[in-house]
Amino acid sequence: MYTETPTAGTTAPVRASERAYRQLRGEILDGILPAGTGLLEIEQSARIGVSRTPLRAAIARLIADGLVAGRPGRGFMVTEMSVDSIRELYEVRRALEEHAARIAADRRDPAVFLALRDQFLAAPELLAQGETGLHRYYDLIDEFDDAVDEAVANPFLVGALANVRTHLARIRRLARGNPARLRAAAAEHLLIIDAIIAGDTSLAAHATHVHLQQSLTNVLAAIQGQPTGPVA
Repeated sequence: MYTETPTAGTTAPVRASERAYRQLRGEILDGILPAGTGLLEIEQSARIGVSRTPLRAAIARLIADGLVAGRPGRGFMVTEMSVDSIRELYEVRRALEEHAARIAADRRDPAVFLALRDQFLAAPELLAQGETGLHRYYDLIDEFDDAVDEAVANPFLVGALANVRTHLARIRRLARGNPARLRAAAAEHLLIIDAIIAGDTSLAAHATHVHLQQSLTNVLAAIQGQPTGPVA
């Protein structure tokens, strides 16, 4: 499940617009508000408990994220994720993540990735623990992404990756019911980590390419089992 991590040491109350943004964003990423859901200002203001002005500010941020779009004469709606848009997203993901893996292998702190390797070795046990283990597994994926970002140390590349990952959080739900794919993905991450630890830039990029190709194949296969049309 998507969660927001509070800033350490923060005691000031969260602004109404920030609270509305976090709630709506989390509900979209978790699928509580699926693709195509209408977002009327009056209804959402009452439901979240904020006035319409901070709600509009929150929706403006969600539009900038690509999670919400205007609907002529009918307020706003959660954006659709079509097969074409998923393919396009993966085109960008491949370009960014393969390059990031290559840089991370060159600039990495081996100790950071050695610690991650130990955790990924235990991923099959995590995935056998139901929802609790699944949440921890996805936290581990986030820790891997953070480690790569830190090794890359390029704010422009890291910012571009963050935007892509926002949309991947929605697609990720398609793999939740496929334990075999999740175990395979954990093994693929291990290959990427081993290449980064070894400082092998070409292998890190190639292992990332293989992982993303397998991920896209799985997503498209999951979509084929659903009714034709946009998918969340």
